[in-house]
Amino acid sequence: MDSQLSLTDFIRGIIKRDRKLFFEDLNNEPILQEPTNSVKIMADFTEYSPLHLGHRHCMIKAKEKHPEALFVAIVPGFFERNGRGMPYIMTRHARAQAAIKVGADIVVEGPPMGIMGSGQYSLCLAKMFQALNTDFIPRGYKPVPGLMEILKHINQGRAVAPKPYKFVDVKTRKVLKEGRLDEDNYVIASLSKSLNKIGFDFKNKFIFVKRIEGVSGTKIRQFVSNNDFESAKKMLPHETIEVLKDEIENKRAPLNDLRDHESILTVVNESSIEYLNSLNLIDNVTAHNIVDGRPFDSIDEIEKIISWGFSRHYKQRILSSLEARINKDQISKYIDSYPSIIRILNFKNKNTLKNFKEKIRHRRLEIWQ
Repeated sequence: MDSQLSLTDFIRGIIKRDRKLFFEDLNNEPILQEPTNSVKIMADFTEYSPLHLGHRHCMIKAKEKHPEALFVAIVPGFFERNGRGMPYIMTRHARAQAAIKVGADIVVEGPPMGIMGSGQYSLCLAKMFQALNTDFIPRGYKPVPGLMEILKHINQGRAVAPKPYKFVDVKTRKVLKEGRLDEDNYVIASLSKSLNKIGFDFKNKFIFVKRIEGVSGTKIRQFVSNNDFESAKKMLPHETIEVLKDEIENKRAPLNDLRDHESILTVVNESSIEYLNSLNLIDNVTAHNIVDGRPFDSIDEIEKIISWGFSRHYKQRILSSLEARINKDQISKYIDSYPSIIRILNFKNKNTLKNFKEKIRHRRLEIWQ
């Protein structure tokens, strides 16, 4: 019980610190200049929660194609919530450490995924690839009927737009695939649309790597939460296990089942409907349901009254929004100037860092370890 309370306090401290950082970034503007180094950048957006054998496989296969390139991992940062709105198993610093140990050269902080809509963080990711002057983008995919046509279009530099129950070429409007795609493959199509929107030429930049079978992030997190590393090691590199065990020993993990319940309950029980409506992702129906249903005594009670959104993860994103307390206007301003700063979470060595700094156009950098 004491350990759980300690981890909850740890999470609360992270959210408080990240709110401060978010508003500092909000008031910054990017500073740009021409690159002075021609080193190639291979940038991969990956959550690493935790970094498993599938992630390592994608990294290795991509690096085999371009061994001269710097492998830059974009690891989501603020508020430590993933694209589904769920808490990460460990902090971005620990996830960055695992990435370097497994083979990444540089790790930079990505956008606050858990409090954004999928289109919002896809746009941020596109802008980060642009800011990094990216030459190659590795992405794992799951082979399904019709997917290769989509990947072929994307590698030709043609954007694909996800529509309800179909995927279309943005320029020609040709339907490339009917039906849905699973989440990983959907992200690829969505990213191509975002890259096209900001005018980033991604022709021949994607490196598509077929995902390996038998690796489940959900199962790994369950094993780790139960301290069953014997089962987890079948899906994890030993470097990740070392980092996880160190984080657990120092009472910084596992965090994937933890939220700041106290702050969420305070917000839903005491905030005006205008304030609730202003928070990112929260719609008018949910705001009214909160006001009409209070007082609430538990997170479970709150989940029951949250309206269903487009995503099946909408409820968890709403909980993350209630934790972070960032409003819609602030998110819009944040996206407009994103990334206002490139926060370096970890790096292989000083020479690697030097080459990286000289290759990217962004001059507002911060080493944050």
